[in-house]
Amino acid sequence: MFSFFPTGAGAQRIDIAEIAREVASERMVLIDVREFAEARASGVAQGARVIPLSLLPLKADPRQPGCEVPQGLPIAVYCASGGRSASAADLLKRLGYGPVTNLGGLRDWAAGGGRVVAY
Repeated sequence: MFSFFPTGAGAQRIDIAEIAREVASERMVLIDVREFAEARASGVAQGARVIPLSLLPLKADPRQPGCEVPQGLPIAVYCASGGRSASAADLLKRLGYGPVTNLGGLRDWAAGGGRVVAY
């Protein structure tokens, strides 16, 4: 299986518990970039906003009146396996957001101790 997490010297370990605390205290934004049907079928990370990758360019563009992603906060993104969230992280960085962390997939969130809730 492919890993979208950095490896080797200098790689940072993602602390899911810390991210969960930051999201709960509204000091970080957590975005699930899977489609709505996927989120309904398997649940979402607690505190996550579901914005499918296909809608992210519209919903995260700070120049648009319907922007749903607050600026000035760190962002973490995930999908099913890490591929779409890597694309989402790149897009968010290009739109001026930062820092942006790719958590990989919902499975990685759960394996790190993050709570999954119904959507």
